[in-house]
Amino acid sequence: MFQKIKKIVFLTGTRADFGKLKSLIKITQSNQNFEVHVFATGMHLDAKYGETVIEIEKSGIYNIYRFKNHEGSEFMDRTLANTIRGFSEYINQIKPDLIVVHGDRVEPLAGAIVGSLNNILVAHVEGGERSGTIDELIRHAVSKMSHIHLVSNKIAKKRLVQMGELASSIFVIGSPDLDLMNPAQLPSLEEVKAYYNIYFENFALVMYHPVTTELQLAKSHAAILVDVLIKSDKNYVVIY
Repeated sequence: MFQKIKKIVFLTGTRADFGKLKSLIKITQSNQNFEVHVFATGMHLDAKYGETVIEIEKSGIYNIYRFKNHEGSEFMDRTLANTIRGFSEYINQIKPDLIVVHGDRVEPLAGAIVGSLNNILVAHVEGGERSGTIDELIRHAVSKMSHIHLVSNKIAKKRLVQMGELASSIFVIGSPDLDLMNPAQLPSLEEVKAYYNIYFENFALVMYHPVTTELQLAKSHAAILVDVLIKSDKNYVVIY
């Protein structure tokens, strides 16, 4: 019996969400019942952030469509509008059966808007999470416009049910990050230290993640953090 090949489009706007989607892309791409496409936009095409679309290509993923949704430091609402326009034109060309988005940025929001308004199934990865910032509002908005929910834990599932989503549409798959933590796929500590020129033996990792709704305080918060680290007289690798 003939089975129609289903078209799936994964939308990715950053290296971070690609990391979450990568294992899903690879496993569906290896299935002969699916025709997989990737819509790469956002920071992936920004040289300032390393033009990470190259990483997608190096991962052995094909059918990659590039769309530049911003020029420089553009306002988020304009980036959203640009992405909606570009993605709408794209999906009307390839006519997918399913759109897969991840997270809480304007790119997945654009994907969910375009999919829902064109009667295309939308699957949202890691909905139902909380962060307390504008990201949370976007994440919940994406969930409300999605039809399938792939969540990381039972608490997230419960939260989506409380938001009115059908329990039968929610699947607890765990965090996609776990797929990236396979020791066989990671470089050794010695390789990482050599690559980043980390010459000291004992150190701690520090990550600074500013709150998006408190940008006016980011400079003073960063100054306080740096001051504390210097006064501690310890070795740190700082990520921000």
